[in-house]
Amino acid sequence: MKKLLLILFLPLAINAKAQLLVDTHNDAISNELITGHDLGQLQTEGNFDLVRAKQGGLNAQIFSIWCGDTYGKGTANAMANREIDSLFALIKRYPDKIALVTTPKQLTATVKKGKLAALIGVEGGHMIEDSMDYLDQLAKRGMSYMTLTWNNSTSWATSAATETTKPDTLKHKGLTDFGKQIVHHMNDLGVMVDVSHVGEKTFYDVIATTSKPVIASHSCVWNLDKSRRNLKDPQLQAIAKNGGVVFVNFYSGFVDSTYTEKENTFIRAHRPELDSLVNIYHDRDLATERLSAMYKAESNLVRPPLSMLIKHFDYIAKLIGVDHVGIGSDFDGSESFPQEMDSVADYPKIKTELLKIGYSEKDVAKIFGGNFMRVFKANKG
Repeated sequence: MKKLLLILFLPLAINAKAQLLVDTHNDAISNELITGHDLGQLQTEGNFDLVRAKQGGLNAQIFSIWCGDTYGKGTANAMANREIDSLFALIKRYPDKIALVTTPKQLTATVKKGKLAALIGVEGGHMIEDSMDYLDQLAKRGMSYMTLTWNNSTSWATSAATETTKPDTLKHKGLTDFGKQIVHHMNDLGVMVDVSHVGEKTFYDVIATTSKPVIASHSCVWNLDKSRRNLKDPQLQAIAKNGGVVFVNFYSGFVDSTYTEKENTFIRAHRPELDSLVNIYHDRDLATERLSAMYKAESNLVRPPLSMLIKHFDYIAKLIGVDHVGIGSDFDGSESFPQEMDSVADYPKIKTELLKIGYSEKDVAKIFGGNFMRVFKANKG
């Protein structure tokens, strides 16, 4: 009888000790509006659904609320709210599997119940449309972080894309006085300031302005792949000094410096199919993702090995400490990820590789969720 009771209660004991796993960036909700997929059910496309999240041990996900630079005054905030509504609808359909959380205490309680803790990250300051009222509104709806810019600059902050490719078009560079007010107000609201996508001038203006630790929700290492979206060593060191965390992006183009050339060759070979998919989805990134799935064997040859992704984790940890690195996959936001990283079911492979190269269980626990909880608490405190 005692053996039977032990067997019955063993799963509960395992769950109670399960490692916290937080991913700070996933675009599945943005894609859901296009594809109509039910993310509560196992999907054959894309990188996320609640079934594979459970398989991968994911228990806290920050969903990206995103729209591109075709949205602006009068449209961007409405799209942000539409995507948040979509997330709320998913939660309403599956209340036993997923719940919205806005505080560290809620996150811990939700995970203990065996549900996925869903958080909101707004990817692009253009979605507040230069309005403090819209910033307050999104915070009330559950926004846990805001990426100050996407690839497009705002009237108050400049992006990495425009600072590097269109500097002559900028009326200012970095944060304006209004931009600094926004950062201060985010600090007051307990909304984390996200410096992924921002230009270097904006980055250092943020570091000089914020009173709370910042995050880079989905960024990699510039010294390993010189993409304008990756962070240089002084930036990584500034984040560590600030007490913040860099969450590593899985996108092949930020992981592997040779990826873009190889991907362009692949696309040229399948241009007619890509054009047809763009007409279907009206979204080039999603169309490219679907093209890669159609020609999986061929596109797999373009993907970098998993070891290249691990090098980004290792580089950051060695440079600024294991307390300042985490996971920000960008799943469902890109067309390609390293080999073996096909979906949210594959996170355990990262742990395996980190342990192989000498990281301890304690180190992995920090990378997988502990570091996020620390910066989350610091911003809410």
